[in-house]
Amino acid sequence: MGSKNKLKRFKENETFANVIQPRREEVKNGFPLRGNWAGHFGNDHPIVLELGCGKGEYTVGLARRDAQKNFIGIDIKGARLWRGAKTALEENLGNVAFLRTQIELVDEIFGENEVSEIWITFPDPQIKYKRTKHRMTNAAFLKRYRRILKPDGIVHLKTDSEFMHGYTLGLLHGLGHEVIYANHNVYKNEGSPKEVLELQTFYEKQYLEIGKPITYIQFKVN
Repeated sequence: MGSKNKLKRFKENETFANVIQPRREEVKNGFPLRGNWAGHFGNDHPIVLELGCGKGEYTVGLARRDAQKNFIGIDIKGARLWRGAKTALEENLGNVAFLRTQIELVDEIFGENEVSEIWITFPDPQIKYKRTKHRMTNAAFLKRYRRILKPDGIVHLKTDSEFMHGYTLGLLHGLGHEVIYANHNVYKNEGSPKEVLELQTFYEKQYLEIGKPITYIQFKVN
């Protein structure tokens, strides 16, 4: 994408009512929506996050399916989430918001027990050892998720990375978290939830075209 297009999208994001772009210092010094997201949406429906949402395909796709939940896509790349935000506005999806911020700040943006579900869709597996601190299902991130999730809250991991799938399963078992369901090839092996099979991201479609298996884990952070 050209720099002109990016700048145009950044400017449009500033006008979108469903895009929130807090500065890091604002988050660190007491983010006003923390614990008050029900006020933002005007209801107390369950809150579902998509972390590393990219173009927001899952955020928007899930919101279309369930008007009784609120969906928030989080990504640091504003030019990407612009697409999801624009689509949500065009379709008058009032149960959608997008948040441009770093995912490691998630427990400073949401209050304790404020979130019902978390979706992690096709994250960078960060295979190199030096990058493990950025791996979105590492022990530090799981602690963040635990702080913001309700006691019965669920995390979904959908990925094309067999490494990420295996790493996460091993870690969950090792730390004593509850694995509700796991499938190492969702389109070949039956049993995955409908939203896993029927919603596909742009990159997922590319992976499927080259025959790459898509994996899925549903779990609780105890």
